[in-house]
Amino acid sequence: MIKTVVSAELPVEEHLLIRKNRLEPEELGGKEKRISIVTGTHGDELEGQFVCYEMNRRIRENPKALKGIVDIYPALNPLGIDSITRGVPMFDLDMNRIFPGMEKGPLMETVASQIVADLKGSDVCIDIHASNIFLMEIPQVRISEETADTLVPLAKLLNVDFIWVHASATVLESTLAHSLNDVGVPTLVVEMGVGMRITKRYCEQLVDGIFSLMKELGIWEGPVTPVKEPIVSTDHEVEFINANAAGIFVPAIEHGDLVKKGQHLGDILSPLTGEVEERINAGVDGMVFTRREYPVVYSGSLLARILGGIRK
Repeated sequence: MIKTVVSAELPVEEHLLIRKNRLEPEELGGKEKRISIVTGTHGDELEGQFVCYEMNRRIRENPKALKGIVDIYPALNPLGIDSITRGVPMFDLDMNRIFPGMEKGPLMETVASQIVADLKGSDVCIDIHASNIFLMEIPQVRISEETADTLVPLAKLLNVDFIWVHASATVLESTLAHSLNDVGVPTLVVEMGVGMRITKRYCEQLVDGIFSLMKELGIWEGPVTPVKEPIVSTDHEVEFINANAAGIFVPAIEHGDLVKKGQHLGDILSPLTGEVEERINAGVDGMVFTRREYPVVYSGSLLARILGGIRK
């Protein structure tokens, strides 16, 4: 059932329309649990679009297995998706920096407030993001330390490669996930893939995990795929590798590779002189969970992140 979450008139005969698809069991008893799948907050993050499609497709193929409510919100920022713009066009703002919004505030603050109000009551929410056009991320869940006790057990069911527990001080209070967790809706932030692209294998991996979580919650009684055991990390176990020179970055490792300290990760090259401006080596043993995809780099550009302490 398609439902309208937000409807607002915009200048120049434009219209802001945010919708969700509610999937329910054939018979409702009034005590069904509810999971909400949210994506499209940033218009240049498209991995979640395939996840929403696949969730709908699998449930439609086996409707009798659905025992709870699944709300699918494919586009919280439909104007951004239509224009391939990260933020909200015309308003020049990042939508994930205005939550929980204000009921009687400016337009986008009101929109944010209506979204949060609609999501309240969910037993769990999955907030799906992709990386930007510069970096590729393996499927991961990002959690703040203050919510770790509640969220890590849920995240372990999502079939991701690892769970990154952040220091609470690094979590922005104006994000959708923080706002929902603050009002009692356990919300898991998934980050995977690359901006403006769809990485089908990652999307299917996450969908398998969502169905596993739904089965644990009693929302789904159909078959599920066994999930992988994720690595749970904290901030001090992650090495950030940044460029010290400008040029073209050519990696020597694949995304997700296990590397050793001192191993060659890639080079920054100068097309003008034909010289290697910088040789990039790993500082720790671990797994490459973030890798630079866009080759043009400058001093300070992030090239990779390595989850330390993992050995071949």
